[in-house]
Amino acid sequence: MKKIGILFGQENSFPQAFIDRVNSKKETDIVAEFVTIDKVVQGEATDYAVIIDRISQDVPFYRAYLKNAALCGTAVINNPFWWSADEKFFNNAIATKLNVPVPNTVLLPSKDRPDDTNENSFRNLKMMDWEFIFKYIGFPAYMKPHSGGGWKSVYKIYNAEDLWEKYAETAQLVMMLQEEIIFDDYFRCYCIGGTDVRIMPYEPRNPHHLRYAAEPKVTGDAYKKLMTTVKNYVIALNRALGYDFNTVEFAIRDGIPYAIDFCNPAPDADIHSVGQDNFEWVVEAAATMAIARAKAQKPGEDNLTWGSYVQSSSHGRLFVPETLVEEPVAAPVEKKKAKKSTK
Repeated sequence: MKKIGILFGQENSFPQAFIDRVNSKKETDIVAEFVTIDKVVQGEATDYAVIIDRISQDVPFYRAYLKNAALCGTAVINNPFWWSADEKFFNNAIATKLNVPVPNTVLLPSKDRPDDTNENSFRNLKMMDWEFIFKYIGFPAYMKPHSGGGWKSVYKIYNAEDLWEKYAETAQLVMMLQEEIIFDDYFRCYCIGGTDVRIMPYEPRNPHHLRYAAEPKVTGDAYKKLMTTVKNYVIALNRALGYDFNTVEFAIRDGIPYAIDFCNPAPDADIHSVGQDNFEWVVEAAATMAIARAKAQKPGEDNLTWGSYVQSSSHGRLFVPETLVEEPVAAPVEKKKAKKSTK
């Protein structure tokens, strides 16, 4: 019997629905359950062929457990080694090599020195070329941590004086400064298994529970063309990075989709925020992927997904993005209009 486990934290609706969906398919010798841990011994395998990871970004103990599990043959989704290494600034750098549009972005050193360092630790760092940076990025801009998520420590910057004031609050965080994209449309896209894509109209300026209560402004042939481009960008990014379960966000400016955020390896999948239709899609896609990975899993071998960037680098080859064949998107995703509150 091969076990599929899900490791999760505070979320409620998705984990149980995922377990129920996998088990409802009644696959021979495959069962899904919540992961249970009572000991972690170096080099010893777990009972799971597949583990869906939804929480290790917040619990270092779990991340270490998953790396040990992967070493012993568990197919961990997402790859815990790559997840530990990846961050948002590198995501943007990869996008530039894939010819996926991204906002102009620069990396800034932390305002405060890291612990156990002094001025001699920064002998290679010159004064930042602020004149170039301001011209390249422009104002308004956004300043955000180069690694992390959840809209933590994100600042809108209006001018140089505003930057100095807010930069002073960031302490030892390494930040990136990013061009503001004034968008006409915005989409959030699930990508599961590197191929299954769900494009969802999204309004990040709405309250959290209403962000998916949006309608695309572009229509007709322009919509179909845009969705085809977005889908291909989503697949290209996830294949390069090696994520089995991720979301990619796009801000559409003058018909061009700019990838804004695509380092979300434990994306929101709560029914109360994503809505019933999107929830049903992600549960089904995740269950189907997990079953396929369980069937393909070989005990004691490497069953992780490694992105094309790492695969190329590990063989000493230059990273050359693959060419995607365009797959037309036939129709818009139907959205149910949000009910007005009666409060």
